Amino acid sequence: MNKIKFIFIIILSSLLFTACQTVSKKIDEKTIQEEKELSKWLNKPESELKIAYGQPDKIEFLETRNRYYIYVSKKYNIQCERKFEVNPNNMVIGFTSKNCF
Repeated sequence: MNKIKFIFIIILSSLLFTACQTVSKKIDEKTIQEEKELSKWLNKPESELKIAYGQPDKIEFLETRNRYYIYVSKKYNIQCERKFEVNPNNMVIGFTSKNCF
């Protein structure tokens, strides 16, 4: 009887471990896809960014005279935040993304 319990526990543990790996792999794939999509905006004018994403939800001004355009959305009750850094020449020079998958 103990062998059956032991085998059952091993099988259950391996199934849970495999499921966690699958979820982690999918999140990593979505993150890479998100970075590829956002990197297309580098060295593009601010006006094109606004055409695609609309007016930013928030604008943060930096001491370097650059500014962050922050776009916030919600999917599956998870808040996604995309931040684009725009220089004084109105060109996108950087980005960050948090919880966007």
